[in-house]
Amino acid sequence: MKRKIISAALLLVFISSDVFAFCGFYVSKADGTLKNKTSQVILVRDGERTVITMSNDFKGDVKDFAMVVPVPTVLKKSDIKVVEADLFQRLNDYSKPRLVEYFDQNPCERRDYELAEIVTQKMSAPSTANAKEKSEDSRYKVKVEAEYTVGEYDIVILSAEESTGLYKWLTANKYKIPKGAEEVLEPYIKSNMKFFVVKVNIEEQEELGFEQLRPLQIKFNSPKFMLPIRLGMANADGDQDMIVYAFTKNGRIESTNYRSVLMPTGKNIPLFVQKNFGSFYANLFQHQWEKENQSVSFVEYAWDVSPSNFMKCDPCVSEPPNFNDLKEAGVWWLGKDVYEEYVNEYNTNKTKNVFFTRLHVRYNRKAFAQDLVFQETPNKENFQARYIITHPATGNLTCSEGQNYLKELKERRKKEMSMLSQLTGKGYDDWDLVMDPELNRTTVDTSYQSIAVTESTPMKKTGTGKTVFLASMALLSVLTMVSIGRRGKNKE
Repeated sequence: MKRKIISAALLLVFISSDVFAFCGFYVSKADGTLKNKTSQVILVRDGERTVITMSNDFKGDVKDFAMVVPVPTVLKKSDIKVVEADLFQRLNDYSKPRLVEYFDQNPCERRDYELAEIVTQKMSAPSTANAKEKSEDSRYKVKVEAEYTVGEYDIVILSAEESTGLYKWLTANKYKIPKGAEEVLEPYIKSNMKFFVVKVNIEEQEELGFEQLRPLQIKFNSPKFMLPIRLGMANADGDQDMIVYAFTKNGRIESTNYRSVLMPTGKNIPLFVQKNFGSFYANLFQHQWEKENQSVSFVEYAWDVSPSNFMKCDPCVSEPPNFNDLKEAGVWWLGKDVYEEYVNEYNTNKTKNVFFTRLHVRYNRKAFAQDLVFQETPNKENFQARYIITHPATGNLTCSEGQNYLKELKERRKKEMSMLSQLTGKGYDDWDLVMDPELNRTTVDTSYQSIAVTESTPMKKTGTGKTVFLASMALLSVLTMVSIGRRGKNKE
């Protein structure tokens, strides 16, 4: 049986044409109606040290861009850096759910098929705080702890004694804050957390020559291993998705306050799914999420990606993260001489171990009342979300073996259709591609069309018969940071 690998067509649908957000709130310059939907984060953890990288795909006027993220401590300038945006694309291409393609051999012919694998080519602004706001403001009980310019960003670290004061401070500094922001700010203030506030320095951006804003990376020490997702719900519009790329030393990460569940994997599905794999996986994720009562994080990939481990995926859909990728992501314990270990197949130096976990979280106010809290586990079992399609044999099938093969093919396709319904919660008549003549070139009895007509639909038909839900498709792309829009430039 031949096999080849198909990269999942993970489609990107922009819920808002202007901006996506990380785990915080943001507003628009005009009326504050933009909503945060999807985000992606790189999370590196060992001991009490954490490195977080927040991706950004801001689409509006950079003068309107700003973000607010709770952090556990006052960050030094050396704790903040910018990284290249294509790092997120490489990590997504490598770890995303994948489709594997097999080919049946014709039992009536004696041919030797060579195994073929196709690996997909991977692919002047005002300062952060005005001079009059640099010291503690007694009116708002807000203190500017530090301020820096890093790359194209102006950064200020704030502390506050009460949410009302922080709310008023942000408003006084021309940020239009969404309704309900005070409610979600209060728990972070009570936990004595600081607030990492970022705006774009237009002059620095023009001098550096970057048209798009680059991801920001921060590092700090804290006993808390968590991501602050509640703040991102301040002006959320329904469900939000987050992809977490986590790197640890000893094993995969999991949530401690919500269940961590493996996505269904290794399932045989109908051939027609190949033409719309992005839609298939969006429906699969939505159905599994609802089955798990929503309060859950899904593992989509987990693997030892240590430089000394040469087998990092099976199958691979793009190049695994290399030494430079891991260093840029913030994996600090690799050191400078890791290349020497590539030649040592039996290297046992655990200080160079790197385990990669991809988590997919869909969250909302009702199902996620708390921030995400994580732990590193000793579990190093390899896992990847993987789905299988099989092409039927072609040519003359009139021999007795060929006739038996056709009977087996019909039963196999019945099972594939049943599995499709189990995975996605949709009946046969919800899949228009069942009728695609290009995918039904065997005898009538073994076609998906014939099976869909003769077999009773296992699931009640829902919706319009279309499987493409644009909002769900956004979960398969990985974006951005917490954003809040600035209402205007203060005139001196």
